[in-house]
Amino acid sequence: MATGHGGCLKIFIFDLRSTAPSRISFDMDVALKYRGRSVTESEVSFIRERIASQPGLSRRALSLDLCAAWKWVQPNGHPRDMVCRGLLLALHRKGRIHLPAPRRVYVPLTRCGTRREVPPEGPPVRGKLSDLGPLTFRQVRRTEEESLFNGLIRSHHYLGYAQPVGEHLKFLVSTADQPVACFAWSSAPRHLGPRDRFIGWSAEARRRNIRFVTYNTRFLILPWVEVPHLASHLLGRMVRMLSAEWEQVYGHPVYLAETFVDPTRWRGTCYRAADWVVVGRTTGRGNNDRTNRPNRSCKDVLVRPLTQSFRALLSTGD
Repeated sequence: MATGHGGCLKIFIFDLRSTAPSRISFDMDVALKYRGRSVTESEVSFIRERIASQPGLSRRALSLDLCAAWKWVQPNGHPRDMVCRGLLLALHRKGRIHLPAPRRVYVPLTRCGTRREVPPEGPPVRGKLSDLGPLTFRQVRRTEEESLFNGLIRSHHYLGYAQPVGEHLKFLVSTADQPVACFAWSSAPRHLGPRDRFIGWSAEARRRNIRFVTYNTRFLILPWVEVPHLASHLLGRMVRMLSAEWEQVYGHPVYLAETFVDPTRWRGTCYRAADWVVVGRTTGRGNNDRTNRPNRSCKDVLVRPLTQSFRALLSTGD
């Protein structure tokens, strides 16, 4: 129990160890909502106190300090410092807290966006799938090849590169040490009507189990690669290994994969050929819509179960 500003009584239940805390509150004073989390005035005051008591901390050290104080960790035990830093920056931009000056200044990336040169095109790769030779999938996040992956996506994917927040993996597919394709996977959106209806889970089950769903944010066949049926072949292989790769990094599996396809540009033929299912279409309003009007193109929602028991596993906690 606590007394808010102006003597307003508020009662709340809050477990900061949870990835999506439950809260029961009367006249709760919410300072900010960030990635589904409501941040109260008392929590903002707590952050201000941590900043004032440790003026020499960098922004990164501050986020790690808060994660430790709140026991805010990922399922694999690592602190949620990237999400925490995003929360701190959002509060800073709203003028609710004053962060220390950044220790590093990041200059804009070049077109290739990497520390090593990424050529605009490589040697042509053409022919039949059977003539391509062995294909190697490498998870390259936090490896020396991550900069190459980022540069290829930045240079050759029509959406460009965007730094993921939260759980995410990056795969580089090569043959004879020559890159031919890239896959990027990240945490799934919290609310997605067609997917949620397809699963049939409750709001509580979704809150508990959304981390078991992964979102294919980028899939790129490099422009100098022209091999019929390669895209669906790679998708088929990718989903068979994805859950084990996710568990190796984050300490838990994933049971369902999803993606969006813009029907004004593509039909999603390679996904359909790899047994992905169209379950509906987005509203075109985005996550932060306040107008209830479409502000972007509507996308087809495609999903691919990674285990036959995905519905039972994702509905646990109903």
